[in-house]
Amino acid sequence: MNFLENFIIIDDDQLNNKLCRVILQKAYPEATINDFTDPLQGFDYIAKTYSDPESEGRAILLLDIMMPVMDAWDFLEKFDKLDEHTKGKIKIYILSSSINKSDMIRAQSNKYVEYYLIKPLNKESIRLIVHVLHKRLGVA
Repeated sequence: MNFLENFIIIDDDQLNNKLCRVILQKAYPEATINDFTDPLQGFDYIAKTYSDPESEGRAILLLDIMMPVMDAWDFLEKFDKLDEHTKGKIKIYILSSSINKSDMIRAQSNKYVEYYLIKPLNKESIRLIVHVLHKRLGVA
């Protein structure tokens, strides 16, 4: 399995999750898409689904910054405590409406964040995700 077969969206905005789902389904009709408005449920899903060493599944995570209960920074701290095998199966892209430079710098300095995307998700964002993913994986 490759990363573009599974997508996880964690954002407290249900409308944004629906928009992301529609756009991703158009780009990748066969992909599995799981979305969560509760970041704790999203984290638990990742921890349970991707911790199995026998599983070859991988996913792209679209993570919002500002959410109640657990924001992206708290999520990333918790993610850091997962085992290396599990962390290696998830590629994290921040998808936020924040254009605050400090948020962008903080996200880009986090070793688990692949890229910072501005909402809404669109075709160009997906092209950028694929480009960054291929570059990181050394795919032509």
